[in-house]
Formats: sequence, C-alpha cells, structure tokens
Amino acid sequence: MRTRNIASSLVALSLLAAPIAAQAAPAARAAAPSTEESDLGAGGSSILWIVLAIAAVVGAILILDGDDDPVSP
Repeated sequence: MRTRNIASSLVALSLLAAPIAAQAAPAARAAAPSTEESDLGAGGSSILWIVLAIAAVVGAILILDGDDDPVSP
C-alpha cells in the first residue's frame, strides 16, 4: 500500500514537473524568415469551399426533406 502511494506521488510529481522543465529549456534555434510564398495552397482553398458548400446544401436537403412518416404501422 505504501509503495503504491509513493509510486503514484512520483508519477503526479513528474507530470507536474514536465511542462515546467520544458518551458524552462532554452529554444534551440529560431525560425528563419520566409522570403517567398508557398505554392502549397495555390487555388486549392476555393475548390475546397465550393465542395463544402455543396456538401452542406445536400446535407440540409437530406435532413429537411419532410419524410416524417412513421416506419411502423
């Protein structure tokens, strides 16, 4: 019983100390400033918004179609 209490206390202490130790550690290096734009999202976001809008309209139609008839007689 005593060993279990000591072990759980050590675990709690380590969980408490880990973020503090990580925050106190100095940063290894700073990020370099970017001089060019990334080509990763060139034009893709507008297509994504169109697909999301179509999905929202189809979802709303399926939810609000008015088919409230009971299944059982």
